[in-house]
Amino acid sequence: MTSALLARLSLPLDDPHWFWAQLSRRLQDDVPETFDPEGETLLPVYGSLARIRFADRGVTIALEGDDAAQHGVAKGIVSYYMQAVFGADCPPLEWTGDGAGMTELPHFRELRVVSAENISPSMRRVHLAGEKLERFASGGLHVRLLLPPEGREPVWPKAGPAALPIWPEGEDALKTRVYTVRSVDPAAGRLAVDVVLHDPPGVGCRWSRLVQPGDRVGMLGPGGGDIPPSDWVLVLGDESALPAIARSLEEMPIEARGEVFIEVDGPSDELALQKPDGIRLHWLHRTGRPAGTTTLLVDAARAVTWPGGPNVFVWAGSEFNSFKDIRRFCRKERGLKRNQHLVVAYWRRGLTQDAESEDTQES
Repeated sequence: MTSALLARLSLPLDDPHWFWAQLSRRLQDDVPETFDPEGETLLPVYGSLARIRFADRGVTIALEGDDAAQHGVAKGIVSYYMQAVFGADCPPLEWTGDGAGMTELPHFRELRVVSAENISPSMRRVHLAGEKLERFASGGLHVRLLLPPEGREPVWPKAGPAALPIWPEGEDALKTRVYTVRSVDPAAGRLAVDVVLHDPPGVGCRWSRLVQPGDRVGMLGPGGGDIPPSDWVLVLGDESALPAIARSLEEMPIEARGEVFIEVDGPSDELALQKPDGIRLHWLHRTGRPAGTTTLLVDAARAVTWPGGPNVFVWAGSEFNSFKDIRRFCRKERGLKRNQHLVVAYWRRGLTQDAESEDTQES
């Protein structure tokens, strides 16, 4: 079957083997183990298909797809990795074919604040309204919110020739933070995100406390964070991962089985969560100890009775040091393969939210 969309990116290249080694190092398990420098190598990219060919001292990537938004995002992903592979020597990137010359980012939406309220002492929910939200109901839990400077008319990013965002600078520069889409109703044009109330507050936390109905915010996404189907799942997370865990539990099949451990300060921070009957939910209380200083999550993981069979999956989101402990547990103590676990650092103790990377997730 012929794909509806086709775009091409061509770059000069002397050594296909060097190129493939660099790309494999960055994508690891996501690339085929072997490639044919004389033929064609296929690589799935965000719902599209990249056909990679080496010829005439160059590499050409033909990107096929059927969904314009996914195809546009996939072009940006390919460009991002080309920049990583070639580094400072990367030649100018410019796609030809479908979507060439477009300045609109297909995965961008402008939203307006509807309302906001605290749902626990440590969590605030912001309700947003927008159009064409269907793509945000699947394909990943996370989005990047773009927060405009206070008191200024927002200037949103545009797509460049490489299909990568060109960001506003200076007084128009945006703050960006990654959140979980807690709920989305495309038919009603509504979406909600839950924000942890940090102390001291970061950019996203302050935004959630100060927003007023009608305030504008940008959004890019979605992507990442899903819990794949498995016979048994172990889920671990602190407050920062609670929105992702809550949504994942709601979307699990009714026959799902597993254990879920969520670390919070105390009973007042627990939320009523919907889950399948075969999932056991455990709340772990720090009881006044600072977030990010306990071993409650990895201790819980070690104490779990694991089922037989290979089809198990561990999902975890937590503070950086906890993330390292859990990842070590998964890989060294349990011997899990890469496709059997997804462990993410959502934040890092000792850094203010403003000092952290713009890609930091604030759930």
